[in-house]
Amino acid sequence: MINNKYKNIIYIGYEITMAVLSIASIFMIVLDYAKSIDITAYPYNVFDNLILTIFTIDYFGRLIASKNKRKFITSNIWDLLSIIPVNQAFYFFRAARIFRIFILLKLLRLVRLVGLIGKLRKFINTNGLIYYIYVSIAVLIIGASMYSISEKVDFATALWWSITTATTVGYGDISPTTSMGKLAAVMVMIIGIGFIGMLTSSISNFFIPNNEVNLKEELAKLHNENVQLNDKLDRLEQIIKKKN
Repeated sequence: MINNKYKNIIYIGYEITMAVLSIASIFMIVLDYAKSIDITAYPYNVFDNLILTIFTIDYFGRLIASKNKRKFITSNIWDLLSIIPVNQAFYFFRAARIFRIFILLKLLRLVRLVGLIGKLRKFINTNGLIYYIYVSIAVLIIGASMYSISEKVDFATALWWSITTATTVGYGDISPTTSMGKLAAVMVMIIGIGFIGMLTSSISNFFIPNNEVNLKEELAKLHNENVQLNDKLDRLEQIIKKKN
């Protein structure tokens, strides 16, 4: 019982750690393409290489431990994409003319970005979260469009208002004054509150399957022990009857 408890804690810690690292890496890649940071410069390259190293060790560690390696590779293609090295250390390929195509190696960050997002697929598919994300994005865009038309503001400003309203931040720098604008606000607020509830539920349910497996194992173990105990009692009863 204690061993399973510790295994469950380790499993949860592992899943959370890999999710956080994935999100951090995605965030840095997005900022790099937005020219907000240079991911190949210190200190961002240190964090990027550290995350890449952790993902690589994780992937090959699970590959070695896997009994069916072929099935593992086909089932974890996203994990493989996420460990593609795209830093300047691999630009030595430029030395040979046959590898001149690798001048565009930085574009592989887009592939790695897809791979990193893929590592989160198990979580975003939990409890149907992915579908609610689609609906939320659609409502945010529709709400921003309604606000932009009714309040006579540009779409970028309306989208900013829509996001801050959905997240319940509500800076108050802009607010609706028309009926259509207020209707848009109600839509966005409802979807925002619902998303928070759905996200919380998905985080909880994400770890339930593992708990259920452990519970089933414990119940099966208790059942087997009970059967063995009954057999011993029957044999003991038969011995006592023979002696009498």
